[in-house]
Amino acid sequence: MALTQRLEFRQSQSLVMTPQLMQAIKLLQLSNLDLTTFVEEELERNPLLERANDEAPAGEAPAEAGQFNDSDGGHNDEPGGGPGEAFEPGQEEWMSKDLGTRAEIEQTLDTGLDNVFSEEPAEAAARNAQDAAPTTYTEWGGGASGDEDYNLEAFVAAETTLGDHLAEQLSVAFTGAAQRMIGQYLIDLVDEAGYLPPDLGQAAERLGATQADVDHVLAVLQKFDPPGVCARNLSECLAIQLRELDRYDPAMQALVEHLDLLAKRDIAGLRKVCGVDDEDIADMIGEIRRLNPKPGMKFGSARLQTMVPDVYVRPGPDGGWHVELNSDTLPRVLVNQTYYSQLSKKIGKDGDKSYFTDALQNATWLVRALDQRARTILKVATEIVRQQDGFFTHGVAHLRPLNLKAVADAIQMHESTVSRVTANKYMATNRGTFELKYFFTASIASADGGEAHSAEAVRHHIKQLIDSEAPAAILSDDTIVERLRASGIDIARRTVAKYREAMRIPSSVQRRRDKQSALGNVLATAMSDRSRNTEPA
Repeated sequence: MALTQRLEFRQSQSLVMTPQLMQAIKLLQLSNLDLTTFVEEELERNPLLERANDEAPAGEAPAEAGQFNDSDGGHNDEPGGGPGEAFEPGQEEWMSKDLGTRAEIEQTLDTGLDNVFSEEPAEAAARNAQDAAPTTYTEWGGGASGDEDYNLEAFVAAETTLGDHLAEQLSVAFTGAAQRMIGQYLIDLVDEAGYLPPDLGQAAERLGATQADVDHVLAVLQKFDPPGVCARNLSECLAIQLRELDRYDPAMQALVEHLDLLAKRDIAGLRKVCGVDDEDIADMIGEIRRLNPKPGMKFGSARLQTMVPDVYVRPGPDGGWHVELNSDTLPRVLVNQTYYSQLSKKIGKDGDKSYFTDALQNATWLVRALDQRARTILKVATEIVRQQDGFFTHGVAHLRPLNLKAVADAIQMHESTVSRVTANKYMATNRGTFELKYFFTASIASADGGEAHSAEAVRHHIKQLIDSEAPAAILSDDTIVERLRASGIDIARRTVAKYREAMRIPSSVQRRRDKQSALGNVLATAMSDRSRNTEPA
């Protein structure tokens, strides 16, 4: 078979990812905050984009086409166009007009120029007060409530952070530069809860200091306010606070060093380790509970951004649900076609024409992409509400299994589009605010072959069973499985354990200890109150 070369023409169809299509896909998955940032950047970059609610200031005329300066440094040659030379109509003619002689002026005004009247005392006092220098801060304009730039938040004190609070104490505790350097290095390692990393072995090597110097500075830092700060673990934090209260005796030290027994509610083991009786161990545990395990949390930390819903769901008058977009999260931008038409008449360079043509095309595509994004979000949210109407009417127990394909097929879109739309979007409902992905849950088969159950509804059922259990009849995972199967839910034991751990619910053994301990405390308190009430007056 001979090998030859030849030219062929073929036609084929393929999907080309244009920049506009990539931009539209990117806008779909942005949250409302990221979208606002993106639009602000486009407004600064594109001169043909403007906000829909932008208005020209009062008394300011719109920009004329002749005021445009092109890239070659052109200037406006119109007379009177410079700053400070704008006169009112007829102002220049009035100022250049000759008023005539003194006699003509007096005849025109029908009075003599020497005919002046002295001011009244009240008017003279007001004029003197007006000409006097301001004496207070508000008279200088700093406290004028009518000023548009007046902002009360400028007078609010800054929130003190834990690092700032410790740095202030560091400057008083040490005078040497080396000690202050070591102290500031350790303060920078303190987390928001007030703890240092457990291992500080490399601190001396990095600072070029001895380990004894680092230990000395650390011992001083652990005496700073708040008590318990700069500890390396929970036991050390509690020990620092107990020393501050002068309650760190040998029995309390043994208790602090065996917090694992306290976590397991092993009261017998704690009594043996501490060498005390039941009454003393109860008092010691009460003192431990009154301590602060995270002393740094009362200081300022990073501000949390308030979550703003993208969609509102409200009950309709016909018994259904009304879905609407949150207009506050939708940026409103327009294409300034008038400005582009004026520029197209003045621009002479080909490069400038190409730049503004691209700017017009990008601005038009952005406006269309924003409109399409809003329509897609509304369409997906409406379908979610239709599919999960039982949740909005009756609660979490009636949440149905739902996946992306079901919504995509209903609205005739691709699954990837629905996935992007539901990312970082929130829906405000009568039962709270939820992320759109919350309504997509896996399905769990029914025990009797009926309709499948939602995984979120099963979690809610498990939580209800555990919350309603009696202290004397704690439900194990096997018992929960039996009760769920009796309710028509076919679920495995490991799935129950996984859901329980995801909801941070302890095991049945731990719950039994916690509830028995709580019950014992209640009975002890009741017996103590009863003994006090029976004492003779």
